[in-house]
Amino acid sequence: MNLADLSAAELAAGFKVGTLSPVDALHAVFSRLDALNPKLNAICFEDRERSRSDARASELRWRAGSPLSALDGVPISIKDLILTQGWPTLRGSRTIDRNQAWSDDAPSVARLREAGLVIFGKTTTPEFGIKGTTDNTLTGITRNPWNLSKTPGGSSGGSAAAVAAGIGPLSIGTDGAGSVRIPAAFTGTFGLKPSFGRVPAWPLSPFGTVAHLGPHTRTVTDAAMLMNVIAKPDPRDWTSLPYDAHDYTSTLQAGVKGLRIAFSPALGYVKNVHPEVAAATRAAAQALAQLGAEVDEIDPGFDDPIEITNKLWFIGSATLYNAMTDAQKALVDPALVWQAGEGNRITVPELQALTKRRGELGTLMRKFHTQYDLLVTPGVSVPAFEAKASGEWELTTEKFLGWTPFSYPFNLTQQPACVCPSGFSSDGLPLSMQIVGPMHGDALVLRAARAFETAQPWKLIAPEA
Repeated sequence: MNLADLSAAELAAGFKVGTLSPVDALHAVFSRLDALNPKLNAICFEDRERSRSDARASELRWRAGSPLSALDGVPISIKDLILTQGWPTLRGSRTIDRNQAWSDDAPSVARLREAGLVIFGKTTTPEFGIKGTTDNTLTGITRNPWNLSKTPGGSSGGSAAAVAAGIGPLSIGTDGAGSVRIPAAFTGTFGLKPSFGRVPAWPLSPFGTVAHLGPHTRTVTDAAMLMNVIAKPDPRDWTSLPYDAHDYTSTLQAGVKGLRIAFSPALGYVKNVHPEVAAATRAAAQALAQLGAEVDEIDPGFDDPIEITNKLWFIGSATLYNAMTDAQKALVDPALVWQAGEGNRITVPELQALTKRRGELGTLMRKFHTQYDLLVTPGVSVPAFEAKASGEWELTTEKFLGWTPFSYPFNLTQQPACVCPSGFSSDGLPLSMQIVGPMHGDALVLRAARAFETAQPWKLIAPEA
């Protein structure tokens, strides 16, 4: 048995009865990292001495019968956009000085430490998380463990690739337009974008109130267990929701019988869904119906909000870029230069109009969920495509997010959404479906995902390429 192949729940169960060791689990993760990270480029920073010390401390707590949480000792990685005390957070950028006092933990990282998890590394991201692939001029190209020529998606591609390859069972990513769900879809892992504010964040994203933090895992149970830790409050995030002490594992087994689920294969506007993605998602919706859900094929009734997403995003890019020195501007990804140029052309009246349209979309979806408990769509409209270096991508608004039309609407509305593996393409690449819940319905999304996982198990680790 290779401990790197076990889920967080399996590791924690072994720690509890003394058959498994946090030190041995970390050693297995490091062995997997040494074997695969040179090919994948998923982990961009590690501090093995500190991680081993944390694992030894956890082992002593378990032996004493005093673990800090159910996940005490479980290895976890953190996306390199999230502050981690004592370690550099370079955000995939050559503009950030590594040699400074890294004195703060972000809220989610602080909660992990309080719960005793073993943080073993930082995961790669595109520069400042600005795009749906994971490549930058600092660390290079991150690759998909199912096929090294393909991208794992982004911007949390390092987290998803690591989890898919067994380089730790858990990771935390960020999602501003699909950045947890896209790479989960491309790597056959489970990714959850919680309701906005459910997982506190600090500093807040330059891209505003579309940016969520959420778990990357291989199982739904692991995601629920991690949510129990990271959804705890932190006063530094003034946008966070009131604390909800709900145990996200408590309703996982309740099933979907009687739930009203809307199945929307194209959201009413998506034109180019890959046929294998479409077929797998339809089969997944049918599986939910067989589990007892009332499934109707119906669209929510909104037009493609790509213009709202793009322009709000580009304003954030312009804010980042405009604050840089000329020397820093010379170092950034060409995509950031392009996005900033687009953002600088947006007027204040146009911004006001975009904000109004966003609010109308949010209201529409709040009303939609008075009729349907959940909405099911494809995860991403295509399987994973070719990985490229930062300077090789075509920079157009159509190419920016046009291939992931099911992701960004639900950042605008701030609803919880997850992606679940739903099979494989004829080329052996993972496919996925998305489950969207009503605002604050995080537990319901996890419950439906767990029901689907039970009916169509997916606990997978990518082949060692």
